[in-house]
Amino acid sequence: MGTLDLNNNHHSDIKALHFSINAGIATITLNREDHGNALNLDMVTLFADAINEILNTASVRAILLTGAGKNFCVGGDIRAFIDERANLPAYVDSLVSPLNDALLKLMNSGIPIVSTLNGAVGGAGIGLALLADFVLAAESMKLRCGYTAIGLSPDAGSSWLLANRVGVYKAKQLFISNTTLDAQMCLRLGIVDEVYPDSELMTQTHALVKMLQSGPSKAISRVKRLLDHTFTQRTLENHLAQERRFIIESAGEEDVQEGIFAFTQKRKASFS
Repeated sequence: MGTLDLNNNHHSDIKALHFSINAGIATITLNREDHGNALNLDMVTLFADAINEILNTASVRAILLTGAGKNFCVGGDIRAFIDERANLPAYVDSLVSPLNDALLKLMNSGIPIVSTLNGAVGGAGIGLALLADFVLAAESMKLRCGYTAIGLSPDAGSSWLLANRVGVYKAKQLFISNTTLDAQMCLRLGIVDEVYPDSELMTQTHALVKMLQSGPSKAISRVKRLLDHTFTQRTLENHLAQERRFIIESAGEEDVQEGIFAFTQKRKASFS
C-alpha cells in the first residue's frame, strides 16, 4: 500500500480502492468504477491493508464503506476468472482467504460500520454491504445474488449475512433464483435499513456517520459485542471456512467454466 502518513488525516489514492481516515471516520471506497467495482486481487489486497490500518489507528470511531460511480460492488471480477480459468480454484482461494480474514477483523473490531449502496450489489458485494450495522441504499440500488448463475456457491459471508437479515428460507430462494430486487423490495425484506433518493444518499450517510463518530464509542462497541455474540462470531468463522471450501470446489468444476463463458458471451449457460 506504500508508506502511509500516520497522523489522523491521511489519504491513500490507489486505483482499485480509495481509503482515508479523517476526524475519526475511516472511509473505504471501492474504486473500479469501469468494472462495477468488481473484486479482484488488487482490490482485496488493498481492502485487507485498509482494515489493518483502521485497526491500528486508535482514533477511528466509525467506518463508511461505499463504491465509486454507479455501482456499489457487482461481486467478483468474472473477466479475471476467465483469465485464471486454467487454475480457477487456486485463484478463487487467493481472493477468498485474505477477504475472509479482513471481514472477520472488521466485524470483530467493535467499530460501528455504515455501508452506502449507491447502485448495483451482487455476489461478494452482498457480503461487503451486509457486514455493516447500518445499510443505506439509493433508490436506484438493485441487488442480485448471481452466484449460481455462473455455477458458483456464495462467498464473502454473503450467505450467512443475508440469512441473518431475511431468514434462511428466503435467503436460499434468493441465492437459487437470482431474482433481481429493487431498493424498495430490499427495504421491505429488511436487507437494507433506509432508502433515499440518489441525490440525498451521501448527505444522509454523512449525517449518520457523524452521529456514530460523536457517540460514546465504548458503549457502542459493547452494544455490538453483546448483539454480535461471541458464539455467533465463532459460527461466522466456521461459516466463512465452509464457504471458502465450497467456492474453491465449485471453481474447479466444468459448470463454472461454462457459466463464466456464457456470462461474457451474453447467452444462457448450459449446465451439466
